[in-house]
Amino acid sequence: MAAEEFQNVIDELVDCEIEPAGASAETMLVVTANSYEEYEEEINNQKDDKRINKRLSKQIQEDVKDDSRIGHSTNSVLLDNVPSSLDYSDMDEISNQLGNSSLETDPLQCKIWLARKKHVFVLSQAGKPIYSRYSSEDKLVTVMGVMQALVSFVQASNDMIRSVHAGDTCFVFVLKGPLILVSVSKTLESVSQLVLQLTYVYNQILSVLTQTQLTRVYDQRRNFDLRRLLTGSERLIDHLLNFMDREPAFFLGAVKCLPLLPAMRDSITQTIIQICGKIKNLVFAILLANNQLVTLVRMKKCYIHPADLHLIQNLVSSSESFKTAESWTPICLPKFDANGFMHGHVSYLSEDCQACLLLLTVDRDVFFTLSEAKKKIMEKLRRTNCLEAINESMNKASITTTEIGLPEIRHILYKCRTTAQFWSPGFQPPYTTDEEIERLLGSYQCLHHRLHTTSRPLKLIFQQLDKETMLAWVTSGFELYATFGPLVTKPDAINAVSKMLKWIKKEEERLFILNPPTF
Repeated sequence: MAAEEFQNVIDELVDCEIEPAGASAETMLVVTANSYEEYEEEINNQKDDKRINKRLSKQIQEDVKDDSRIGHSTNSVLLDNVPSSLDYSDMDEISNQLGNSSLETDPLQCKIWLARKKHVFVLSQAGKPIYSRYSSEDKLVTVMGVMQALVSFVQASNDMIRSVHAGDTCFVFVLKGPLILVSVSKTLESVSQLVLQLTYVYNQILSVLTQTQLTRVYDQRRNFDLRRLLTGSERLIDHLLNFMDREPAFFLGAVKCLPLLPAMRDSITQTIIQICGKIKNLVFAILLANNQLVTLVRMKKCYIHPADLHLIQNLVSSSESFKTAESWTPICLPKFDANGFMHGHVSYLSEDCQACLLLLTVDRDVFFTLSEAKKKIMEKLRRTNCLEAINESMNKASITTTEIGLPEIRHILYKCRTTAQFWSPGFQPPYTTDEEIERLLGSYQCLHHRLHTTSRPLKLIFQQLDKETMLAWVTSGFELYATFGPLVTKPDAINAVSKMLKWIKKEEERLFILNPPTF
């Protein structure tokens, strides 16, 4: 195909109006921005906080004189439910095999610690260590002191530090109220994507404390050791960071639904509405399975942000004890209300159906009411064969593009922008190892950055690499990221994407929640 002819094809593809699959006149999720608009919001927030941060920095010299350490407390807010073991990368397994003996001395002298691709640190404005992704933060007091000094030095010039680039390493800083969050990354993630990840870490802290409590403790004592209130929650943050490394939902700003026949999903939804509809002050009823959304019923005029739903997914997937007993858990949803707790009745439907039901309310005294409602929901779902349908979908391997009849497409991400929901097929060769999957997701993140960069946003990218060819396409209704073999031609890639869009549109009622229900 001649260059001029191909350009005409590209222009036609970009300009054509394609009805997005998964679109709906209403949505149960707050449809917000991609990570770059989130990044701009964070930058603006940091500018607004500059006055507060400058006032805090003046008190640091007095505060650091009081360097007493507050002992650990067993008064954990959420974390009795968090398991001691998590899924770690190969580097974590190596570290465990070594017994972390090196980390117990000086992390800066440990090759394993230094070889980590991405570190995350949280400290207070006074330089007090709060969290480190790897190793004990007590061993990194000096490092965090340097980070705090950098922030204070730049603030003294009435400016704000955002990022520092040194070779293949990127240092990203986010200042949120009394906290400083830092990411040290050797990955291909952009500054905006790292800012978004640090914001998730901050929101995870708020989910345990609330903004009001966090602000109050530092108003009362600038040198407060926040670990006293976060004892145990480190595992939640650990799990969240691992979750973000392997889950595209975070940089897409969307949630994935469990594939179900429309009639079966409607039956599940109506069961929840019938039983919970008259319970006063019940805000959200959320059913999750394999980190996918089965259904979400909300109080009228109440919406949940995808970022809050991601925190809920992280809580469920990192808490093994939810599988054995009903739990009554306070949780703050920062995007919904950063200053107050909601109370969640959390339980799995049954031993033979590992789907987790969360009933979130603002009433702290309705545990037994919600417990009884959950039992009725489970019984009716069993009678109507809904539990069997959920199990079947959970246990069934995700369909691959080869099974769809499009073997030329190795993998794809599709997001409906109007409803903040996305779909992706199962991984297939050559993406069968953790290393290859991580590399693929990293490539998607690079494409996402190039599409949405604020300085020069793009609509279409066709990129040929050594191991694959990638196409990224964004319209007002959807965004799409597709991977092909390295020798695919441009016309064949566009033709395959067109067929895939038709298949997704045909299956949209099974792949997405199109009619957001309310109580």
